[in-house]
Parts: sequence; C-alpha cells; structure tokens
Amino acid sequence: MKDSYPCVCLEWFCWLLGCTRQSLYKNTWSSKRRSSKEQLVLSEVKNIRREHPAIGTRKLHKLLQSFYQKHSIKMGRDALFSTLNDHRLLIKRRKRRIFTTHSHHWLKKYSNLIKGWYPQLPEQLWASDITYVPCGRQHLYLSLVTDAYSHEIMGYHIADTLEAVHCKNALQMAFAKTWLTE
Repeated sequence: MKDSYPCVCLEWFCWLLGCTRQSLYKNTWSSKRRSSKEQLVLSEVKNIRREHPAIGTRKLHKLLQSFYQKHSIKMGRDALFSTLNDHRLLIKRRKRRIFTTHSHHWLKKYSNLIKGWYPQLPEQLWASDITYVPCGRQHLYLSLVTDAYSHEIMGYHIADTLEAVHCKNALQMAFAKTWLTE
C-alpha cells in the first residue's frame, strides 16, 4: 500500500488539474528540454553581446540562424524576444531625437531685447516659434505667433518646408486678427 501512495496522490493531483498523467509527464519533459535549449541560446547571445553589446534582438535572431540549425533548435523571433525578456537581456530602444536648434554657429546672434520685461496687457508682446509635426514619414513645420500676455495663438501656418515665407504668413494672420478686433 505504501508503494501505491505516490501514484494515488499523482492521480488525484492530475484529476484536480483536469489532465492525464501522460500529459503531465510530457509537459514536464518538454519544459526541461525547452529550458536546456533556452540556456544554449542565452549563452550564445551573451557571447555575441560581448563583441556587440548594443545589438538588437532582430539582428541577433538573424545571427543565430546558423546556431539554431547546428543545435536543431526551433525558435522564432517572438520566442527569442520573450526568452530575452524573461532573463532581462533586451536592449532598450533609443529614441531618435530631432535637433531643431543649433546655437553654436558663426552667424550674428541678436541680444534679447525683452529680458526682464513682462507685458501688462494683451498684444504688447508677441512671440513666434516653429515646431516640427511628424506626419507619416515626413515632418511638417508649424509656424506660430502667440501673445506673450494671454498665450493666445494670434497666427499660424503649416508648411512642408522651412522657408521664411511661411513664418511671414503666420505673422500676416496675426496682424489681420488684430485689425479685425479693433
């Protein structure tokens, strides 16, 4: 009776899980095989990353194709992603930054005429700026003229180039708006 005790417990456990003993054993063996293959892949990834520390997972997956064939491992890109994620080996993607201002140039730089002065009423001081708006694979340029006191947008213009004409159009819109309100 003592010998059949573990078998009865296993049958009861399988009954609770809603599976057979065969599927439980199969799952256990396949997870052991999977973990050994994952360890092989992880060690190869660490070897590659010694030479190329910032290589991404997609490039790693392409580099590992011959290694997969050599060791008869079937692992897709998504499985590699999840394996590296489980072991905290993913490389964080760097965001591409758009640098819009280059202040260290040889051209004349004008001094700030309003430094320390704050407007007391609307339309005493306008400020203008250009911002980049991503639109698909390209960028559009938004020229704005704002009132420094009320922060109201007085004029704007959207264009696909950085020509001065577009800033002029935003300024003309701001002038037209103030003439209409007078």
